Amino acid sequence: MIQRIKSSLTQLTNKQNVIFQEGLVDMREIYEESLQHLEKSVLKLADEVYRAIEKSINVLSDDEKSVAREIIEHDQVINAIESDIDDQIISLITKQQPIATDLRMILSSSKISSELERMADNAVNIAKIRKRVKFEDEYILMRLKTMGKLSMLMLADLKEAHKNNDVNLVKEIIERDNDIDDLYKEIINSAYLIDNDPYISGQAHLAGRYLERIGDHITNIAESVYFTITGERFN
Repeated sequence: MIQRIKSSLTQLTNKQNVIFQEGLVDMREIYEESLQHLEKSVLKLADEVYRAIEKSINVLSDDEKSVAREIIEHDQVINAIESDIDDQIISLITKQQPIATDLRMILSSSKISSELERMADNAVNIAKIRKRVKFEDEYILMRLKTMGKLSMLMLADLKEAHKNNDVNLVKEIIERDNDIDDLYKEIINSAYLIDNDPYISGQAHLAGRYLERIGDHITNIAESVYFTITGERFN
């Protein structure tokens, strides 16, 4: 009798251990899927912002204002994605209690999504400028569009650097922000009035400022990616 009881207890314990282990596996799979979903959401946000920047620099010389209005309206979609990312981060931290590399990735995702949303706001501000004025001066247009294209290239390369854990590329991207700053200085230091109109000149300077800020936000994102890869703050 005692032997049968011991045998039954052993079988019950083994079954409980199997159930427990299966539960741990399921929880780990859910956790990994949540991390992957977060990363995909951040990449989706980056793609949306990339397109917003591209449209904003092209719209500056467009005859029609319709694209400018689309950029402004689409900002709601970008804000919704950022809000969803915030919800995912809160859920991961409160329910999963991540540590080490995972925690760095999650915290960096929070900062990156915030920087991306601010970049989108700057793209919206540029679109609003187009609703007020249209730039035709080639000197200014070339520099504004070059600033935007440099930002887009930085953002695209940063995506690859994050994917490949390429620290050297991250450092290079951070250095490239100096090129955007130099172009901005050329715009604000131009010694003539665009079309002899101080208002249009002021709007051009403002557009340059928004593009310069986009470069700064990308630099901040690059520093977050550096932290995610190395676990160290960028100096």
